Amino acid sequence: MWQEIRSTLKLGWPIILGNLTHMLLGVIDNAMVGAIHSSQLAAASFVNNIISLPLIIGTGLSMAISQLVASAQGEGDNDKPLRILYNGLWVVISLALLLAITVTIRIDLVFYMGQDEIVARLSQPYLRWMIWGTVPMVIFMAMKHFTDGLGYTRIPMYIALMAIPVNILVNYAFIYGKWGAPRMELEGAGVGTLVSRVLIMIALAVLIFKRSKFALNRQHLSEQLTIRRDRLMDVLRIGVPSGLQYGMESASFAVSGIMSGWLGYVQQAAHQITLSLAAITFMVSLGISAAGSIRVAFASGRKEWKWARQIGVSTLWMAVGYGVLCALIFIGFRQKLPLLFNDEGAVVAYASSLLILAAAFQISDSVQAVGVGILRGLQDVKVPTLFVGVAYWVMGIPFGYVLSFILGWEIIGIWTGFLIGLSFSAVLLSYRFLRITGSKYAAKQARKKQKTQVSSGPDL
Repeated sequence: MWQEIRSTLKLGWPIILGNLTHMLLGVIDNAMVGAIHSSQLAAASFVNNIISLPLIIGTGLSMAISQLVASAQGEGDNDKPLRILYNGLWVVISLALLLAITVTIRIDLVFYMGQDEIVARLSQPYLRWMIWGTVPMVIFMAMKHFTDGLGYTRIPMYIALMAIPVNILVNYAFIYGKWGAPRMELEGAGVGTLVSRVLIMIALAVLIFKRSKFALNRQHLSEQLTIRRDRLMDVLRIGVPSGLQYGMESASFAVSGIMSGWLGYVQQAAHQITLSLAAITFMVSLGISAAGSIRVAFASGRKEWKWARQIGVSTLWMAVGYGVLCALIFIGFRQKLPLLFNDEGAVVAYASSLLILAAAFQISDSVQAVGVGILRGLQDVKVPTLFVGVAYWVMGIPFGYVLSFILGWEIIGIWTGFLIGLSFSAVLLSYRFLRITGSKYAAKQARKKQKTQVSSGPDL
């Protein structure tokens, strides 16, 4: 098991660091505008909850690329990966543009979602920049999943790290009106996000089509850069359920953010602080999940089901250990962590209480993230999507609403609902992976035994 853990970590740590970098960009935005006023932080929370849905759906669609590429690698096919990427790009770009245009046309809806007037007014211009920032971001993520599937996980990590200083400098200029730039406050954070995402998209595209590391995969470009129905369907077959999985999860957090706004901007700001911290820890879980998924996909491409099971089980144990560590950090530093975002007493008090609940679901959150990933490595996506839907929309959100608004638990009730749903999802996903891999390994052994009996002939 320890060997599998080391192999997964070796593949996964650049993915983890890259995920943290993307999340850090949002945290930087929140911290820089939160220093102005809590209303700016609440507006950032509101927009991030709205924007997370199209961004996560697009990212979920692109996740199919890494599994398909890794499986092709396991089969020994060097031409298939670039065909998968090219067709996958058509899928994610079409979706991103559709969502960006739709949100832009109906951007006035922010005034009809039950938010404080100041929050809605601040959020509208910020939302314009952020929704168009999803387009270069999903393109970058599609290319990132291509390189991840090939095992080159460090390349997108280095590029993502480049985005941090760019985002900080552009934010500083446009949020606070420095170096001749206009003072745009929250809207300026949207400018910084868009600029940084466009730059990393261009950088990764240049490397894929110019660097010698990918030369083996570019040998037949005229054939590879063509739209093929089978490749499109492969991406959609895995990507659509994957996008729905992350979309339902993201939508549930978006709805929780809107619900928190019904409790006032102080509790909404506390909710966003806690969610930002939990999202940081989740990015590590997502990186572990991605690495485990790629390795499981490679093993399944070779029909090595025992190995795939060993990889998955070791990755689940990694998730448990990491969840315990995060829980201890949240509890131990619950009074200090909120101060990274805001120092208003009421906001910090609410956030400190929420961190105890966030600590409680760290294990479940990490395990369910890994469970979704390793099942995707087996190209099993439909039933896990059902599990995720039930966990968030039949259990999490309804329980949260009842506890918060009917029983009067307020923001504590919303987070208790998340704990219930995540725990349900973690158990079912883990059980399904163990059952599928056990069944496939047993079937392979039975076939091998039958073949041996046939080849040896009858006893004479």
